[in-house]
Amino acid sequence: QVQLVESGGGLVQAGGSLRLSCAASGRTLVSYSISWFRQAPGKEREFVAGIAWTDGRTYYANSVEGRFTISRDNARNTMYLQMSDLKSEDTAIYYCAARARIVINTLPENYDSWGRGTQVTVSS
Repeated sequence: QVQLVESGGGLVQAGGSLRLSCAASGRTLVSYSISWFRQAPGKEREFVAGIAWTDGRTYYANSVEGRFTISRDNARNTMYLQMSDLKSEDTAIYYCAARARIVINTLPENYDSWGRGTQVTVSS
């Protein structure tokens, strides 16, 4: 089982930037894919971006493509989400999740491990 801990959330003005981190421990992430999801109050959890750990392939939700960038640091076993041009609709709790498959999946039920989340609030 992979343990995940998110950090980096906070309050930012619209148009600003923020970088989230997700530190993984417990096992090697070879053959894993790691993704960011978010959940706003009263809404379902939605996929934001994912990365295949082994080869670095990425995939983004349409709503964030061009504004968010997902990356990983193999040596630190850490994944990042660089968020730019933030909008009020980006306000949510952001979670990182891991699945023992190399193919990135956008459905939360297909992930095996989850962090506790970090709050991102964008003020307009």
